[in-house]
Amino acid sequence: MMSKSKSKKKRTKIKIDYSICGEEGKIDPRDCSLCMRSCDPAVFVMHPTLGTEEKQEDPYDPQDWRITPIWGSLCTRCFKCIEACPEKAITISW
Repeated sequence: MMSKSKSKKKRTKIKIDYSICGEEGKIDPRDCSLCMRSCDPAVFVMHPTLGTEEKQEDPYDPQDWRITPIWGSLCTRCFKCIEACPEKAITISW
């Protein structure tokens, strides 16, 4: 049984502003990906944006991409991703 004196580790929340980085943003993550390269525990994944196949000529050649923080529990809160992002599109809270 866990004692009440032990505090729970607060969950890290990582958010990316997709109006800056991503399918509607001014930066294409395929051209940048500095946050992914700076993250030692590999919290982020780059993937095609879901639901955009309808507007593309070739659904097997996705043009809209985004970076998503999938494994937030691995985040060490080093803030290297925030420092690496040239547009300051990443925020971290807990």
